[in-house]
Amino acid sequence: MLDSATITDYEFDIKLKQLQDLENAHPEYFDANSPTQRVGGTITKNFQTIAHTQRMYSLDNSYSKEDLQDWEVRIQKVLGNVDLQYTCELKYDGASISITYENGKLVRAVTRGDGFQGDDVTNNIKTIRSIPLTLKGEGYPEKFDIRGEIILPFAGFEKMNQELIEIGETPYSNPRNTASGSLKLQDSTEVAKRPLECLLYFVTGEKLPFTSQFDGLIAARNWGFKVPNEAKLANNLQEVFDFIDYWDTHRHNLPYETDGVVVKVNSIQYQEELGYTAKSPRWAMAYKFKSEQVSTELESISYQVGRTGSITPVANLKAVQLAGTIVKRASLHNADQIKKLDIRIGDTVFVEKGGEIIPKIIAVDLTKRTENSVATEYITHCPECQTELVRNEGEANHYCPNFYGCPPQIIGRIQHYISRKAMDIEGLGGETVALLFNNDLVHNYADLYELTVEQILPLERMAQKSAENLVNGVKKSTTIPFESVLYALGIRYVGETVAKKLAKHYKNIDALSKATLMDLVLVDEIGERIAQSVVDFFENEENKIIIERLKSFGVQFEIVEKINLNATDKLSGKTFVVSGVFAQFSRDELKKAIEDNGGKVGSSISSKTDFVVAGDNMGPAKLDKANKLNIPIVSEIEFMEMIHSN
Repeated sequence: MLDSATITDYEFDIKLKQLQDLENAHPEYFDANSPTQRVGGTITKNFQTIAHTQRMYSLDNSYSKEDLQDWEVRIQKVLGNVDLQYTCELKYDGASISITYENGKLVRAVTRGDGFQGDDVTNNIKTIRSIPLTLKGEGYPEKFDIRGEIILPFAGFEKMNQELIEIGETPYSNPRNTASGSLKLQDSTEVAKRPLECLLYFVTGEKLPFTSQFDGLIAARNWGFKVPNEAKLANNLQEVFDFIDYWDTHRHNLPYETDGVVVKVNSIQYQEELGYTAKSPRWAMAYKFKSEQVSTELESISYQVGRTGSITPVANLKAVQLAGTIVKRASLHNADQIKKLDIRIGDTVFVEKGGEIIPKIIAVDLTKRTENSVATEYITHCPECQTELVRNEGEANHYCPNFYGCPPQIIGRIQHYISRKAMDIEGLGGETVALLFNNDLVHNYADLYELTVEQILPLERMAQKSAENLVNGVKKSTTIPFESVLYALGIRYVGETVAKKLAKHYKNIDALSKATLMDLVLVDEIGERIAQSVVDFFENEENKIIIERLKSFGVQFEIVEKINLNATDKLSGKTFVVSGVFAQFSRDELKKAIEDNGGKVGSSISSKTDFVVAGDNMGPAKLDKANKLNIPIVSEIEFMEMIHSN
């Protein structure tokens, strides 16, 4: 229905021109959501970073039906042996987008970014005709977000490439990257020229007018969104498998790229019960179709040094087309993998894209190996600083131990420090970091804060404005919160989630630096390997000096507690699990109330749980477990009485 035009393109263009003339004659009636805004014309030099109202999670991947069966077992352990329905949707290969509507009008569009925040690309998104500027029908929430994929259909991609070839320009490599790059074009007029489409798949917000994922798709379609008709409701896993088998064969007939099937628990109530891991929803799983394979020649093996000193062998291949891109390199992972494959220079190898993204060598064609081939000898010294490599017991990778003298490690740590999830320093990219290091201007991330415009200007491709932006971006990073700073320091094994836990527990860098191995192990979810790495980091004299310098520049090394006048410590030492559907409060509001009053929110019921706050339709498995463990179950009203009691 949404693809069938009721008038010709010529008639549409004539009517659009008439509307433009009317708007030019009467500017007082300007409407940001007028169809004339589809043609673009807005220049965006810097895309503003916007926090997502609801985080955009990534999906866990599965590569076999057994993986999906195991997933269902995990679901049933949480929910109990309930009857489950699943929504099956094709997984589109595009650029993720979150679009906000208020009172039926498009107000904002933000890229996925890191899941917590992304770039405001509203002006560019408005040029895509399959995205409604104003919703039709009724029953949509006053405010909601809808998620989808910006894709470039094969026909449009081929037309764009043909036009480039005709004028002697280099064609684009694949539809996905072209679609993603289109969102960040500064001139929205250029975006409007590209035949982009948006396929929508998920509505999120408060007080949604439906209770299942499949009904949500129907509602979105009725409001005017382009929701693919291929989605299907499955009553059991066998029906899911039938859907997968059908599209594994028929996907090649689709007008755009798809690399798998997304399977979701259909009930929104069950979705809420299952919740999320640190990265992914527990109620959804992506099944990836078997990867395309090609054969090519291994021309050489090189070795890369990461920021932690880890050595990664890389296969340099004779260029070959694979899944829409030209592949020249593939990771060989480690010495064990090279030995396992018995891979040698000159071999013909089979290459596939792991999850359709990262090229990897899966086998050697031994029938084509020459008689004079020589077994690969893994390197013994760092290819960058010539330090002898070490390999710790129980670890797969070799390491260069020259942590403070090996150039790629130094550059890598600074690149990690400035990255978006860490200090998010605007005006400074990875290539510029390498340029600064190679010109002897920085040797660690503290040196960034002493850079001047005069020092930067002589560097290649550096103008006055870009030099000023770099210096200002570094200064601005002193407002980044402690948990991000802790992640930015690059302590081995301390990722985003661990950094947040440590920052929340210790409150400041001084307390953390004095923590013993035993102190750290006692912190929730901190194991001995992480604890030892933290201790080693703070015992190092050079690290101590760098941290003191960062303090002097004003970098945030303590948690800034938000003042909450209603906060108490009434629930201190108590762990709560929230389950069910509530009448007066949302689950998030209840969880915030628990934390504001000193309590801890648990993800699942255990012997450490003190109370369960239960709403309607509490999961039977949780109810049964709470009763077996004699854990008190309270309603939302009883919970609020606990907080407000004297």
